[in-house]
Amino acid sequence: MQLFPRPGNELPDGMAAGSVSAADGVVLRYAICPGPPIGRGTVCIFQGRGDFIERYFETIRDLQSRGFDVAILDWRGQGGSDRRGTDPYRLRLGSFREYDQDLTAFMTDVVLPDCRGPFVALAHSTGATVLLRALKSRTWFDRAVLSAPLIDIAPVGLPRLLVRIAARVMALAGLGKLYLPRRPRRPMRAEDFSSNLVSSDRRRFLRDCRTLEIHPELGIGGPTFGWLDAAFGAMAELANYSRKTALCAPVLIIAAGDDRLVSAEASRQFARRVPGVAAVTIAGARHEPLMERDELREQFWAAFDAFVGAPQARSQSVPRRALA
Repeated sequence: MQLFPRPGNELPDGMAAGSVSAADGVVLRYAICPGPPIGRGTVCIFQGRGDFIERYFETIRDLQSRGFDVAILDWRGQGGSDRRGTDPYRLRLGSFREYDQDLTAFMTDVVLPDCRGPFVALAHSTGATVLLRALKSRTWFDRAVLSAPLIDIAPVGLPRLLVRIAARVMALAGLGKLYLPRRPRRPMRAEDFSSNLVSSDRRRFLRDCRTLEIHPELGIGGPTFGWLDAAFGAMAELANYSRKTALCAPVLIIAAGDDRLVSAEASRQFARRVPGVAAVTIAGARHEPLMERDELREQFWAAFDAFVGAPQARSQSVPRRALA
């Protein structure tokens, strides 16, 4: 597997890519990046829909500077992982259980045997949805930080139930592969900045667009009805979380105050409802706080640092495989 740095988005020190196969045979691209010799453990990054490893080079360097190793995965259908169908920009997904397979393969075959503990999860949007479902039973992580999690969609001007029914009907009718109306069928481009919903930072937005200009194979188009139907199924699971739900790690949600893709209010309600979950909101941030302006990113990292805390002696461990 290959990584694609470029001037202005350099490869983090020591980073190397590899591949791992999910239970159904889908080949996934991942990367591991070491921190200092005596580190704080490993942060596992779980991206949002349409992300790719190269978008997180800056974030990975930020985590290295905090003393962490980093492990990151491209979900199936995006980045450098396997894709289905003849249209490489169309993400085909039947259920979030497919993402569950990706998560399990990455953790059991890569992170647990080869990375230093303890493990902290840093998950964005779709990745946060996958992680929250896993935290009901998986004890892999000491803490989890969720960036703009997809707990519910943002209001779209139509009744939510109508949107849910439309996605379900289209999927059942075999039309799930169709793109949602007014959503692009190709990766983001520089000319999209003025209308984009993810970041108000032009420099970072254009940085990622330049990567996609050179390597369009890393990008995908907008969501399909099938993907949205699968997302509604996963969100329905999260809606059943209650005061009786016991998650296997404490969770911090960092919501984006100007998020027009996922509901920041749903994140706040989730934190009030589920034990062990806290939430903060970054006013003015769009959907991707880590790709935002410096003053907004600084707020994200302040919340992250306060939640994750200082290094502990037990984090100065060696990879588990080395102990065998």
